[in-house]
Amino acid sequence: MHRADDWVAALRPLDPTAPWIAAWRTLSRRPFIENLFYDADFALSAREAFGAGVEVLLVGDRPPEEPGLRLIAVWPCRRGWRRWGFPLRLAMGWMHGFGVFGVPLLDPDRPAHALDALLRAAGHLAGRRLMLTYVPTRGPFAELLSGACRAYGLPRADFWPHARAVLELSGRTEPERAAALDHLSARRRRRLRQSAERLGPMTFETVRDPANLGAALDDYVALEGRGWKGRAGTALGDSPEQVAFLHASVEAFGARGTARIDRLRRGDTTLASAVTYVTGGTAWCLKISFAEAEARDSPGAQLVHRMTLSVIADAGLTGADSCAPPDFRLAETFWAGRMPLAHVLVATPGGDPLFGLARRLEALRAWLSRSLARRSPASVLASVWPWRRSAPPTSRSD
Repeated sequence: MHRADDWVAALRPLDPTAPWIAAWRTLSRRPFIENLFYDADFALSAREAFGAGVEVLLVGDRPPEEPGLRLIAVWPCRRGWRRWGFPLRLAMGWMHGFGVFGVPLLDPDRPAHALDALLRAAGHLAGRRLMLTYVPTRGPFAELLSGACRAYGLPRADFWPHARAVLELSGRTEPERAAALDHLSARRRRRLRQSAERLGPMTFETVRDPANLGAALDDYVALEGRGWKGRAGTALGDSPEQVAFLHASVEAFGARGTARIDRLRRGDTTLASAVTYVTGGTAWCLKISFAEAEARDSPGAQLVHRMTLSVIADAGLTGADSCAPPDFRLAETFWAGRMPLAHVLVATPGGDPLFGLARRLEALRAWLSRSLARRSPASVLASVWPWRRSAPPTSRSD
């Protein structure tokens, strides 16, 4: 436990029975920056499959076990010594195959104060250096972090820079929202019409009813299992822990009315399916799969096109995140926005005499990974970019 000013900070195991979970849920519903992956319901659903060794850094107005707790900052992380094959301590934001955004949850009314308290608490409880994973390098959080680094004179270094497709609708008028797909070329539109005609009569449906979400998710798992991942033994159906995680998270968000499974069907046959969660005004497209037997006619593209129209028509949504790896053309075809991301290595207030060494070691690690990627792209990218997509690289032109 660490006390500073009027705030109390603590590092606690990821425990679904802990008394502070309710306060975490409250901050999850209204943070400065939406983050599905650090939402309490999503994080707790992922605990069994991906949560070994995860702790939660909490900053609030009283010790976390006391009633009436109000949290201003939450950051799930792991502390370790061996990232660089060298005993140098690092606290790293929690990431996993289904967790690809790492902005801490911060109080929306005083975000700069909340981040300041979080960084100071981390220095006392988690260590002298942090790695914030998958954080934007442009926008409100990037400005907040840069301001904190300037205020304390903190060194920082960005690694693994990339960008992913997003659908940006915030602040747009109704006509501007309607024009969000105007960037599609005449050739692309013609190909979409032609492939839709070849696929035959199709129905686009969005499953939101909690009573039907479980069956729709099972249908998704079965669809993925019939593809290349099923043949390789890496499909969701081959990992009971991951299937259990998805069922738990879909059930939790379904009860909140914020989970949806979009499907493109021809009669009783599912041609493509996607699993999406909503936090605030953001839709997070976490999983997508399609029937490989119909790959020539791009059922995945047909699904994303219809999903995009559905999101545009929903006035409650201000955007969507593809949660996709770099150069995932299926998302980039339809969503023109790009979110620049990186892992940010940063010292905590109080100083880190070994930060220069940590920065050089991480740079070496990145260089080695890129060198190996040139020799064996598929195997290295699978470890460097931990997304769980349901289509092989050759399907990205879908």
